[in-house]
Amino acid sequence: MIKMKRLGCVLVLIGITAVMVRSQDTAGDYVAPSETAPRGKAPKMQVQLLNTGEPTKQYVVIFYQGDEAFSGLLEFAEKYHVTAIGALNGATLGWFDPQRKMYKKIPINGQHEVIGMSGDIALYQGKPVVHTHMLVGGPDGTTQGGHVLDAYASPTLEVMVTVDPVTMQKRFDPATDLTLIDPALKKQHIVSRVKRKNEWMRWNNHG
Repeated sequence: MIKMKRLGCVLVLIGITAVMVRSQDTAGDYVAPSETAPRGKAPKMQVQLLNTGEPTKQYVVIFYQGDEAFSGLLEFAEKYHVTAIGALNGATLGWFDPQRKMYKKIPINGQHEVIGMSGDIALYQGKPVVHTHMLVGGPDGTTQGGHVLDAYASPTLEVMVTVDPVTMQKRFDPATDLTLIDPALKKQHIVSRVKRKNEWMRWNNHG
């Protein structure tokens, strides 16, 4: 009986150790969608409006050596469509695992050319949420791609941004733990804004 109890304790300890190791691996290799929003890592970023006086505006956002592009776009954004070209020295891309509801990290080490980056930035609960994917090429011509978690410009990353007159809205999707664009929320936002404008006009005319 004593031997059985000892064996049981050993098995329990082995089980705890296995869970701890798995948790450490998960923490290192995966990241939750809610944890993919760095701030303040692009101090050299510069922004230039290309077409003034137009309802749909176009900006160029330039990142310089060491700037982290994802962070800079968050600071700049409200609702935009994003494309980019340039080069990087170090990045982390992600592959979404629907079973874990987390991004598996894809490390990009060393100097790479940015072949393409596209995405959008919409609002969730009044705050901008960046969703971008990137394809990069290494020195041997091989490519890797995925959801952008971080990307460090080297020597520069040139991002073209189109700003739409109407801001897209996102909602939380409990099935995936992601925030997804919901066109219905966009319509509600427009209707609400029109109602407020009409109410203001009635009040102003009454006054």
